[in-house]
Amino acid sequence: MLIALNKPYGVLSSFTHESQSASDAGKRTLSEFGLPAGVYAAGRLDYDSEGLLLLSDEGALIHRLTDPRHKLPKIYWAQIEGVPTEPALAALRRGLKIQDYVTQPCEARALPEPPAVPERSKPVTPKGPTAWLEIVLREGKKRQVRHMTAAVGLPTLRLLRVAIGGVRLGDLALGKWRQVSVAEAFRDIEHR
Repeated sequence: MLIALNKPYGVLSSFTHESQSASDAGKRTLSEFGLPAGVYAAGRLDYDSEGLLLLSDEGALIHRLTDPRHKLPKIYWAQIEGVPTEPALAALRRGLKIQDYVTQPCEARALPEPPAVPERSKPVTPKGPTAWLEIVLREGKKRQVRHMTAAVGLPTLRLLRVAIGGVRLGDLALGKWRQVSVAEAFRDIEHR
């Protein structure tokens, strides 16, 4: 079974607080969304990030979805503080040294208009001009998009994952889920 969930802001990507830090006590978890028993998140989506989270009850499928060798693209929309320049976008595309690793090349572009996204439970309060970027990664390090945009002087204010492989968030309402097929997840993906 494969499930697509539109994870709201302020929700942990786990069902319990057991493996979380003490600071996570009392935070919302996936347990409140009526998901089928026995499913687990295929990867993570940070507490303060929103959007598409895939879950499955099949360990081999979770591994296939998350293993970077399969190069499953993940599409993010990032609201950033500042105005993106072509040199900053080019640096994101080439790859950046972040902490102890260098990110793989990715796709990055400024969105011409703000995307139609739902209101967030905690509104973003920018201090200056903002813009939206679309970033397509084929790897997934912890808080990678946030570290990348900060490294080029464009801190992320809001982050939504809108696609993983062939699964798109589309009009799936916030906090709702739907079953998807494995074929949908791997549609149009080159296997290497």
